[in-house]
Amino acid sequence: MPKPLRLGVNIDHVATVRNARGAAYPDPLRAARLAEQAGADGITAHLREDRRHIRDADIDALRSGIDIPLNFEMAATPEMQEIALRHLPHACCIVPEKREEVTTEGGLDVAGDLSRLTDYVGPLVEAGIRVSMFIGHDPAQIEASAKIGAQVIELHTGHFCDMHYAGDFAARDAELEALKAGAAYADSLGLEVHAGHGLTYETVEPIAEMKQIRELNIGHFLISEAIFVGLGPAIVHMRKLMDAARG
Repeated sequence: MPKPLRLGVNIDHVATVRNARGAAYPDPLRAARLAEQAGADGITAHLREDRRHIRDADIDALRSGIDIPLNFEMAATPEMQEIALRHLPHACCIVPEKREEVTTEGGLDVAGDLSRLTDYVGPLVEAGIRVSMFIGHDPAQIEASAKIGAQVIELHTGHFCDMHYAGDFAARDAELEALKAGAAYADSLGLEVHAGHGLTYETVEPIAEMKQIRELNIGHFLISEAIFVGLGPAIVHMRKLMDAARG
């Protein structure tokens, strides 16, 4: 039997809408609870250095206000490490972060920052937090993630999705094969494999079919689709597609 495929729902862009008007609504915690009711297995929230969407108070509320695991996305900074160690979320996903970017543009360069990230990850693991590295499918980055003591990698699927919507299907298919190889290699090293970024109804199934992948983290599309159909139905349909792909 294939291993179950979990769905983590990223609620960052509920906060984006809230912050656009400086209002108290829509409430990310309310969205997280709706996601939980709709069958989400976890909630992802990225507390960025510039607090452009999720804020510190949101992490406080999510940590105590949901009954499913919280995946705390964060840059590898001392400030974020301190926040993670204070809140002790179920998991931390360490991502690259630049102030000028619109969204996360690519994977983390773990291999190029091996010593610092080893020291950085250690206290998080010791505190009982599952640490994930958000990386591309390069074998060197996968190997480095295992070396520093991370238990999980999350493969960046954004390039695959971009190529699909650009109509560059040859490049898309090549990227998909590279993602498959990366997932298999990570699994062989004992890493749990997750994936996410840019996934939609159109692009989720080839990723969900990969038997090594245990979790998909999806946010922007689900929040966007919720405008038209509601958050619960959007999540239910995404889950249906994931389950069908996994068999």
